[in-house]
Amino acid sequence: MNSFSIDIIEECKRHNRKAQLQLYNQYCQGMYSVAKRFISNTAEAEDLVQDAFIKAFSKLHQFKGDVTFGAWLKRIVVNTCIDSLKSKKQELDVLEEVHLKVVDTDPHDSWAVDDNVTLDDVKLVIETLPEKYKYVVMLFLIEGYDHQEISEILNISEVASRTQLSRGKQKLQELLKSKDYGARY
Repeated sequence: MNSFSIDIIEECKRHNRKAQLQLYNQYCQGMYSVAKRFISNTAEAEDLVQDAFIKAFSKLHQFKGDVTFGAWLKRIVVNTCIDSLKSKKQELDVLEEVHLKVVDTDPHDSWAVDDNVTLDDVKLVIETLPEKYKYVVMLFLIEGYDHQEISEILNISEVASRTQLSRGKQKLQELLKSKDYGARY
């Protein structure tokens, strides 16, 4: 993080409204993109980004700089979106621990799909996954979180995260390989 960003953050900690607006403008669009991956309704995603910024500004004293400000803020946005989904009774169908079997796929597994499949296709197909897989797949593949972070965000075990990721990736690959996935949109 450059000294310019550090100076803005220090000014924000002092409740400087101009610096807060500058920081908001710098990160708003990126955080909106993160929220839209979880919340399809545009107005609701915008509201959740606003809520996340309010939380971030109120907790700015907790920001220690051990990660980039963007990564810290992104975590707040993701948590705000997940909390919203949970509060609307769209809770994740978490598999019961008793039924879980650790399933780790080999990192060298073939993930071959048709060459015509684009990143946008992958994102669209992820949206069709059952919720118990969708959020783990999004957090892992799109947002780059590891299983420990996913388990904290979704309040599930790391075993559940690994299992749901494995099953979600398998389902995703099946959908991408099917010839009619494009017809579903």
